[in-house]
Amino acid sequence: MRGLELRGSLSVVVPCHNEEGNVDALWAELRPVLEGLGREWEVIFVNDASTDGTLARLRALERDNPGVRVVEHPRNLGESAAQLSGFAASQGEIVATMDADLQNDPADLPRLVEALGEAGAVCGVRPKRADTRLKQFSTWAANAFRQRVLRDGILDAGCTYRVFRRKALTQLVPFRGLHRFLPTLLQTHGWEVRQIEVADRPRKAGVSKYGLGNRVFVGLIDTLAILWYQRRHIPPPPG
Repeated sequence: MRGLELRGSLSVVVPCHNEEGNVDALWAELRPVLEGLGREWEVIFVNDASTDGTLARLRALERDNPGVRVVEHPRNLGESAAQLSGFAASQGEIVATMDADLQNDPADLPRLVEALGEAGAVCGVRPKRADTRLKQFSTWAANAFRQRVLRDGILDAGCTYRVFRRKALTQLVPFRGLHRFLPTLLQTHGWEVRQIEVADRPRKAGVSKYGLGNRVFVGLIDTLAILWYQRRHIPPPPG
């Protein structure tokens, strides 16, 4: 980490799977934003068993930049596992997650951090989507269903551009698809979750890892599991 140690250190967790064409451009945008925050920071890239040149590019970034660390998965485990690996490796009092595909704008990061306050998390909401119609439909369908079932008020569960207080991440139950329900679980654990608008940019390199099969149908089953958890969760004793 580096910086002025103001208001708590920041760890940025970036899951990566076959993002060879994006990681250098992402770092070029992200680094000056981090250097302007006035706090210690680190960036943890989690390589989720990429089959292209992603790992080589990440290792080069790690070699040339003291604030960068790389975590490797021996096999592809998915975004939730990548986020959890990043959380475990991180050292910051505040932990941010963002995608490696450049659809999240690094310029929005200071606003997310500033909005955290005493809340457990701040979640990005994308008012204007830059995705294909299929991806937009799958996101709409998943959000509509979860709102009807969970009534959690989370407007854009598919946006993983988020900032968390480290203390809020200590009670997570690991499962595939966890990243879609992190805000809801934090609410269940008693944390305030705030939401602010962020930009959504078109992907310029690589291909999307999501489709109807792994966004809608699996998400519907997971939503019912979270509903069960909400109803069966045992809150800590008062006081």
